[in-house]
Amino acid sequence: MPATYVTEAELRATLGIENLYSSTIVEEVCQAAENVIKGYLWFNRTPTIGHSNTASPNATGTSYFELKHPFYVGETVVISGSGSKHNGSKTIIAAGEKDITYAISGNSVDAKPYHPIAPYGLVTGDTYVDFATVPEIREASLMVAVDIWQSRQLSSTGGVSPDGFSPAPWRMSNSIIAKIRGLIANWINPAGLVG
Repeated sequence: MPATYVTEAELRATLGIENLYSSTIVEEVCQAAENVIKGYLWFNRTPTIGHSNTASPNATGTSYFELKHPFYVGETVVISGSGSKHNGSKTIIAAGEKDITYAISGNSVDAKPYHPIAPYGLVTGDTYVDFATVPEIREASLMVAVDIWQSRQLSSTGGVSPDGFSPAPWRMSNSIIAKIRGLIANWINPAGLVG
């Protein structure tokens, strides 16, 4: 799916590259910028640390969380990074303080006891803000995309002093977020990434 926080057309126009580079390359940069920004935004999502499931017929899956979750019985959530039986859109049929249960489909689902997920999966509920329509998120995404593009094109994006004491403006360091933090400040996840 094409990036929506910064589009290929917007990045091409900003960089003035018209059709010099393939759509695949430009879109990859747009998607990378969107993914970086999404890592900092406040979505209705919670990492799942493990899961289990009962056997078919009428198999159910259970996802487990380290902390209390915001989900409720009857809510439809999207599970990702948790394996094919658990991934996808699921309607919650039971919810504990740190787990949710939902139906899983498949002709021959075997029962599996609790086992951890590494890296953690994600359970995402309804999000009431479309970040692709928030101007400051779009501007921040464009700025990150430009930095990624320019880092791809230049072997060194800043001077490096041989004495090692002069700072260099590395585009892909943690300063990439420092430059746009003011734009995304109102939307940063309070329990999210720090940096």
